[in-house]
Amino acid sequence: MPPTRVRLRRAVRGALGFLTRLPVSHEGRAWVAFQGTPLAFPVAGYVVGLIAAVPLAAFSAVGAPAPVAAAATLATLYLVTGINHLDGLADCGDAAAVHTVERRREVLKDTTTGVGALAAVGIGLAGTTLGLLAVAQLGRGPLFGPLVVNGSPAPPLRAAGLVVAAEVGAKLGMAAVACYGEAITDGFGAAFTGRATPGLLVGPVAVSVPATLLTGVSAAAPVALLAAFTTALVVLRWARSRLGGVNGDVFGAANELGRLVALNAGAVAWVMA
Repeated sequence: MPPTRVRLRRAVRGALGFLTRLPVSHEGRAWVAFQGTPLAFPVAGYVVGLIAAVPLAAFSAVGAPAPVAAAATLATLYLVTGINHLDGLADCGDAAAVHTVERRREVLKDTTTGVGALAAVGIGLAGTTLGLLAVAQLGRGPLFGPLVVNGSPAPPLRAAGLVVAAEVGAKLGMAAVACYGEAITDGFGAAFTGRATPGLLVGPVAVSVPATLLTGVSAAAPVALLAAFTTALVVLRWARSRLGGVNGDVFGAANELGRLVALNAGAVAWVMA
Protein backbone atom coordinates (compact mmCIF):
# COMPACT_ATOMS: atom_id res chain seq x y z
CA MET A 1 0.00 0.00 0.00
CA PRO A 2 1.43 3.45 -0.91
CA PRO A 3 2.22 5.97 1.84
CA THR A 4 -0.66 8.10 3.15
CA ARG A 5 0.58 11.24 1.40
CA VAL A 6 0.73 9.45 -1.94
CA ARG A 7 -2.77 8.00 -1.45
CA LEU A 8 -4.16 11.43 -0.63
CA ARG A 9 -2.54 12.96 -3.68
CA ARG A 10 -3.94 10.21 -5.86
CA ALA A 11 -7.37 10.56 -4.25
CA VAL A 12 -7.50 14.30 -4.94
CA ARG A 13 -6.38 13.69 -8.50
CA GLY A 14 -9.13 11.09 -8.82
CA ALA A 15 -11.71 13.50 -7.38
CA LEU A 16 -10.76 16.23 -9.83
CA GLY A 17 -10.69 13.74 -12.69
CA PHE A 18 -14.17 12.39 -12.01
CA LEU A 19 -15.97 15.42 -10.55
CA THR A 20 -14.70 18.00 -13.03
CA ARG A 21 -13.69 18.46 -16.65
CA LEU A 22 -10.25 19.73 -15.72
CA PRO A 23 -7.37 18.13 -17.63
CA VAL A 24 -6.49 15.64 -14.91
CA SER A 25 -5.49 12.04 -15.55
CA HIS A 26 -8.23 9.41 -15.16
CA GLU A 27 -5.82 6.66 -14.17
CA GLY A 28 -7.27 3.69 -12.35
CA ARG A 29 -5.13 4.07 -9.23
CA ALA A 30 -6.45 7.60 -8.69
CA TRP A 31 -10.04 6.42 -9.05
CA VAL A 32 -9.51 3.62 -6.53
CA ALA A 33 -7.82 5.99 -4.07
CA PHE A 34 -10.71 8.44 -4.43
CA GLN A 35 -13.28 5.74 -3.64
CA GLY A 36 -11.75 5.15 -0.22
CA THR A 37 -10.96 8.78 0.62
CA PRO A 38 -14.12 10.88 1.11
CA LEU A 39 -12.14 13.93 2.21
CA ALA A 40 -11.12 14.33 -1.44
CA PHE A 41 -14.67 15.54 -2.16
CA PRO A 42 -14.35 18.90 -0.33
CA VAL A 43 -10.76 19.34 -1.54
CA ALA A 44 -12.15 19.23 -5.08
CA GLY A 45 -14.80 21.69 -3.91
CA TYR A 46 -12.14 24.24 -3.02
CA VAL A 47 -10.63 23.96 -6.50
CA VAL A 48 -13.98 24.26 -8.30
CA GLY A 49 -15.13 27.07 -6.03
CA LEU A 50 -11.96 29.10 -6.49
CA ILE A 51 -12.18 28.85 -10.28
CA ALA A 52 -15.88 29.77 -10.32
CA ALA A 53 -15.30 32.67 -7.91
CA VAL A 54 -12.82 34.42 -10.20
CA PRO A 55 -15.36 35.89 -12.67
CA LEU A 56 -17.73 36.80 -9.83
CA ALA A 57 -15.07 38.76 -7.96
CA ALA A 58 -13.68 40.31 -11.13
CA PHE A 59 -17.01 41.50 -12.54
CA SER A 60 -18.17 42.69 -9.12
CA ALA A 61 -14.95 44.65 -8.60
CA VAL A 62 -15.24 46.54 -11.90
CA GLY A 63 -18.88 47.41 -11.23
CA ALA A 64 -20.40 45.22 -13.94
CA PRO A 65 -24.15 44.56 -13.63
CA ALA A 66 -24.87 41.78 -11.17
CA PRO A 67 -26.69 39.63 -13.78
CA VAL A 68 -23.54 39.65 -15.92
CA ALA A 69 -21.40 38.53 -12.98
CA ALA A 70 -23.92 35.82 -12.07
CA ALA A 71 -24.15 34.53 -15.65
CA ALA A 72 -20.37 34.42 -16.05
CA THR A 73 -20.03 32.54 -12.77
CA LEU A 74 -22.74 30.03 -13.68
CA ALA A 75 -21.15 29.40 -17.08
CA THR A 76 -17.72 28.93 -15.49
CA LEU A 77 -19.16 26.56 -12.93
CA TYR A 78 -20.61 24.20 -15.54
CA LEU A 79 -17.62 24.52 -17.83
CA VAL A 80 -15.50 23.25 -14.94
CA THR A 81 -17.85 20.56 -13.60
CA GLY A 82 -19.77 19.48 -16.69
CA ILE A 83 -23.40 18.45 -16.45
CA ASN A 84 -23.13 14.98 -14.92
CA HIS A 85 -24.39 16.19 -11.53
CA LEU A 86 -27.19 18.13 -13.21
CA ASP A 87 -28.15 14.95 -15.04
CA GLY A 88 -28.38 13.21 -11.67
CA LEU A 89 -30.76 15.91 -10.46
CA ALA A 90 -32.84 15.40 -13.60
CA ASP A 91 -33.09 11.64 -13.08
CA CYS A 92 -34.07 12.10 -9.43
CA GLY A 93 -36.72 14.59 -10.57
CA ASP A 94 -38.23 11.99 -12.87
CA ALA A 95 -38.06 9.37 -10.11
CA ALA A 96 -39.86 11.71 -7.71
CA ALA A 97 -42.76 11.95 -10.16
CA VAL A 98 -43.72 8.26 -9.91
CA HIS A 99 -45.27 6.33 -7.05
CA THR A 100 -43.52 3.02 -6.32
CA VAL A 101 -39.97 2.12 -5.37
CA GLU A 102 -39.64 -0.35 -8.22
CA ARG A 103 -40.86 2.16 -10.79
CA ARG A 104 -38.62 4.90 -9.39
CA ARG A 105 -35.58 2.67 -9.78
CA GLU A 106 -36.59 1.90 -13.34
CA VAL A 107 -36.95 5.61 -14.08
CA LEU A 108 -33.43 6.28 -12.80
CA LYS A 109 -32.10 4.01 -15.56
CA ASP A 110 -34.42 5.37 -18.25
CA THR A 111 -32.84 7.76 -20.75
CA THR A 112 -36.17 9.44 -21.51
CA THR A 113 -36.54 12.95 -20.14
CA GLY A 114 -39.85 13.46 -18.35
CA VAL A 115 -41.62 16.41 -16.83
CA GLY A 116 -40.06 15.68 -13.42
CA ALA A 117 -36.58 16.03 -14.89
CA LEU A 118 -37.49 19.28 -16.64
CA ALA A 119 -38.95 20.70 -13.44
CA ALA A 120 -35.96 19.63 -11.33
CA VAL A 121 -33.39 21.05 -13.74
CA GLY A 122 -35.41 24.24 -14.24
CA ILE A 123 -35.73 24.82 -10.51
CA GLY A 124 -32.08 23.88 -9.97
CA LEU A 125 -30.71 26.27 -12.57
CA ALA A 126 -33.08 29.07 -11.63
CA GLY A 127 -32.32 28.71 -7.93
CA THR A 128 -28.57 28.62 -8.48
CA THR A 129 -28.69 31.59 -10.84
CA LEU A 130 -30.75 33.66 -8.43
CA GLY A 131 -28.41 32.75 -5.59
CA LEU A 132 -25.41 33.86 -7.64
CA LEU A 133 -27.27 37.03 -8.60
CA ALA A 134 -27.87 37.86 -4.95
CA VAL A 135 -24.23 37.20 -4.09
CA ALA A 136 -23.06 39.31 -7.04
CA GLN A 137 -25.24 42.23 -5.96
CA LEU A 138 -23.92 42.04 -2.41
CA GLY A 139 -20.35 41.73 -3.66
CA ARG A 140 -20.21 44.88 -5.77
CA GLY A 141 -17.42 47.18 -4.69
CA PRO A 142 -13.81 48.10 -5.50
CA LEU A 143 -10.95 45.72 -4.88
CA PHE A 144 -8.42 48.53 -4.92
CA GLY A 145 -8.99 49.70 -1.38
CA PRO A 146 -8.96 48.15 2.09
CA LEU A 147 -8.99 44.37 1.74
CA VAL A 148 -10.68 44.00 5.13
CA VAL A 149 -13.68 46.08 6.21
CA ASN A 150 -15.11 45.68 9.74
CA GLY A 151 -13.49 42.30 10.16
CA SER A 152 -14.62 40.88 6.81
CA PRO A 153 -13.02 40.86 3.36
CA ALA A 154 -13.93 43.59 0.89
CA PRO A 155 -17.32 42.84 -0.77
CA PRO A 156 -15.92 41.23 -3.97
CA LEU A 157 -13.62 38.99 -1.94
CA ARG A 158 -16.42 38.14 0.48
CA ALA A 159 -18.64 37.19 -2.45
CA ALA A 160 -15.87 34.99 -3.82
CA GLY A 161 -15.45 33.39 -0.41
CA LEU A 162 -19.15 32.62 -0.25
CA VAL A 163 -19.03 30.90 -3.66
CA VAL A 164 -16.10 28.77 -2.50
CA ALA A 165 -17.83 27.89 0.77
CA ALA A 166 -20.99 26.88 -1.11
CA GLU A 167 -19.01 24.57 -3.40
CA VAL A 168 -17.06 23.04 -0.53
CA GLY A 169 -20.35 22.49 1.30
CA ALA A 170 -21.89 20.81 -1.75
CA LYS A 171 -18.94 18.42 -1.97
CA LEU A 172 -19.06 17.81 1.79
CA GLY A 173 -22.66 16.77 1.21
CA MET A 174 -21.52 14.27 -1.41
CA ALA A 175 -19.03 12.88 1.11
CA ALA A 176 -21.89 12.47 3.60
CA VAL A 177 -23.90 10.52 1.02
CA ALA A 178 -20.85 8.30 0.44
CA CYS A 179 -20.33 7.68 4.16
CA TYR A 180 -23.96 7.17 5.18
CA GLY A 181 -25.63 5.91 2.01
CA GLU A 182 -26.36 2.34 0.95
CA ALA A 183 -26.10 1.64 -2.78
CA ILE A 184 -29.08 0.24 -4.69
CA THR A 185 -27.15 -0.52 -7.88
CA ASP A 186 -23.60 -1.12 -9.02
CA GLY A 187 -21.92 1.95 -10.40
CA PHE A 188 -20.63 5.33 -9.19
CA GLY A 189 -22.62 5.28 -5.96
CA ALA A 190 -21.66 1.75 -4.99
CA ALA A 191 -17.99 2.50 -5.62
CA PHE A 192 -18.08 4.91 -2.67
CA THR A 193 -20.68 3.49 -0.30
CA GLY A 194 -18.92 0.13 -0.44
CA ARG A 195 -15.69 1.56 0.96
CA ALA A 196 -16.75 4.59 3.00
CA THR A 197 -17.98 4.35 6.59
CA PRO A 198 -19.68 6.92 8.83
CA GLY A 199 -16.45 7.38 10.77
CA LEU A 200 -14.63 8.54 7.65
CA LEU A 201 -16.82 11.66 7.50
CA VAL A 202 -14.54 13.21 10.13
CA GLY A 203 -11.94 13.86 7.43
CA PRO A 204 -14.23 15.74 5.02
CA VAL A 205 -15.64 17.81 7.90
CA ALA A 206 -12.15 18.77 9.09
CA VAL A 207 -11.08 19.73 5.56
CA SER A 208 -14.25 21.81 5.10
CA VAL A 209 -14.04 23.82 8.33
CA PRO A 210 -11.55 26.42 6.98
CA ALA A 211 -14.15 27.40 4.37
CA THR A 212 -16.24 28.90 7.18
CA LEU A 213 -13.59 31.62 7.57
CA LEU A 214 -13.74 32.83 3.97
CA THR A 215 -16.23 35.63 4.67
CA GLY A 216 -14.51 36.86 7.84
CA VAL A 217 -16.78 37.72 10.75
CA SER A 218 -19.80 37.48 8.46
CA ALA A 219 -21.93 34.37 9.01
CA ALA A 220 -22.36 33.93 5.25
CA ALA A 221 -19.75 31.20 4.74
CA PRO A 222 -20.60 29.11 7.85
CA VAL A 223 -24.30 29.28 7.01
CA ALA A 224 -23.62 28.30 3.38
CA LEU A 225 -21.52 25.30 4.41
CA LEU A 226 -24.06 24.10 6.96
CA ALA A 227 -26.96 24.65 4.55
CA ALA A 228 -25.31 22.55 1.82
CA PHE A 229 -24.51 19.75 4.26
CA THR A 230 -28.04 19.74 5.69
CA THR A 231 -29.52 19.68 2.19
CA ALA A 232 -27.47 16.61 1.32
CA LEU A 233 -28.79 14.85 4.43
CA VAL A 234 -32.35 15.68 3.34
CA VAL A 235 -31.63 14.28 -0.13
CA LEU A 236 -30.15 11.15 1.48
CA ARG A 237 -33.23 10.72 3.65
CA TRP A 238 -35.46 11.11 0.58
CA ALA A 239 -33.41 8.53 -1.31
CA ARG A 240 -33.65 6.02 1.51
CA SER A 241 -37.41 6.37 1.84
CA ARG A 242 -38.26 6.68 -1.87
CA LEU A 243 -35.56 4.61 -3.58
CA GLY A 244 -34.36 2.28 -0.84
CA GLY A 245 -30.83 3.66 -1.06
CA VAL A 246 -28.54 5.78 -3.22
CA ASN A 247 -26.89 5.70 -6.62
CA GLY A 248 -24.81 8.11 -8.66
CA ASP A 249 -27.86 10.24 -9.45
CA VAL A 250 -28.44 10.87 -5.75
CA PHE A 251 -24.85 12.08 -5.41
CA GLY A 252 -25.44 14.51 -8.28
CA ALA A 253 -28.73 15.76 -6.84
CA ALA A 254 -27.14 16.31 -3.43
CA ASN A 255 -24.39 18.38 -5.07
CA GLU A 256 -26.68 20.55 -7.19
CA LEU A 257 -29.30 21.18 -4.50
CA GLY A 258 -26.65 21.68 -1.83
CA ARG A 259 -24.97 24.42 -3.84
CA LEU A 260 -28.33 26.07 -4.63
CA VAL A 261 -29.41 26.21 -0.99
CA ALA A 262 -25.94 27.24 0.18
CA LEU A 263 -25.74 30.27 -2.12
CA ASN A 264 -29.16 31.54 -1.19
CA ALA A 265 -28.79 30.85 2.54
CA GLY A 266 -25.37 32.50 2.55
CA ALA A 267 -26.77 35.59 0.83
CA VAL A 268 -29.54 35.83 3.44
CA ALA A 269 -27.01 35.47 6.27
CA TRP A 270 -24.89 38.22 4.70
CA VAL A 271 -27.82 40.65 4.61
CA MET A 272 -29.04 39.83 8.10
CA ALA A 273 -25.64 40.14 9.78
